[in-house]
Amino acid sequence: MPTTASPLQIGPHTVQPPVVLAPMAGITNAPFRTLCREFSGGKGLFVSEMITTRALVERNEKTMQLIHFDASERPRSIQLYGVDPATVGKAVRMIAEEDLADHIDLNFGCPVPKVTRKGGGSALPYKRHLLRAILREAVSGAGDLPVTMKMRKGIDDDHITYLDAGRIAVEEGVTSIALHGRTAAQHYGGTADWDAIARLKEHVPEIPVLGNGDIWSAEDALRMVRETGCDGVVVGRGCLGRPWLFSDLVAAFEGRHEAIARPTLREVADVMVRHATLLGEWIGDESKGVVDFRKHVAWYLKGFAVGSEMRKRLAITSSLEELRAGLDELDLDQPWPAGADGPRGRTSGNNRVVLPDGWLKDPYDCAGVGEDAELDTSGG
Repeated sequence: MPTTASPLQIGPHTVQPPVVLAPMAGITNAPFRTLCREFSGGKGLFVSEMITTRALVERNEKTMQLIHFDASERPRSIQLYGVDPATVGKAVRMIAEEDLADHIDLNFGCPVPKVTRKGGGSALPYKRHLLRAILREAVSGAGDLPVTMKMRKGIDDDHITYLDAGRIAVEEGVTSIALHGRTAAQHYGGTADWDAIARLKEHVPEIPVLGNGDIWSAEDALRMVRETGCDGVVVGRGCLGRPWLFSDLVAAFEGRHEAIARPTLREVADVMVRHATLLGEWIGDESKGVVDFRKHVAWYLKGFAVGSEMRKRLAITSSLEELRAGLDELDLDQPWPAGADGPRGRTSGNNRVVLPDGWLKDPYDCAGVGEDAELDTSGG
């Protein structure tokens, strides 16, 4: 069945088709965003990896590099993580006053222990008053910049927060909400609950709701919109080692299903080298760029007939010449493998959410949360 989706409006920014790259730690830096944007033809919204508000306010060197945007990136989207309302407010005002971005997204979805043990990420919406205070500081400090938020269903099945959080967001002037249809306890395991996305859309009809979770193909994205009524999709793990998924998404939302990409291994290899090259240019050191690229090798080669020894060899390369030479030894005429379209990235669940002592005793009391709860490094 064909799907039509209205343009997504994020403040003054029109996103058509309504497709957003999810912030992913160590992944959605400027080079990867460049690749995804090139494949999309410049259509969609591409968000930075997580920036901690404390590190931004303190002008941490790594953080200042992570907020660097290519001149062609418009709108510039930064995702912020913070636990202390005052620090979040300072960071947002800094972004607005220094013209560091055009859009601010707030992270209330990260399930990583080092984040949740501070009360941040997917743990934070349980504290309703704290969530409201952070959103109020962010929206008031942002001026004309739109503020959005990304969250999960809750901490676990006994502590579901997304409907309350959605209503608070509307009341505090948040522009749109993205919901990952899993709890923090699920991490990336099991199946995303798309019904929750539909319920949130019904609960907060005043603003756009975006769905996230288990979008592995363009057809998955169309199906999510059809089944949930959401206003757009956020794509994360589905594009790991597959930045051309954004060309698929644009084609599908525009009704051009015959344009779905099925690259040969030769074409994939060329993208791999370009990705590593961009990383080296961004870091300022070719070798460091290739080393940073290593994590992407297995994702790019998923499903192709490449022996385990060659996979290991490619995953320890230290120069572009070495990477290209190794790739040239492969059977580059291999067509796109059918098995490469499914799940990729982390899929295991984790039933224990690490939280601050006594966090679940009272969903409103936020005593003890302050500047010392802030992380001091960016990138998740």
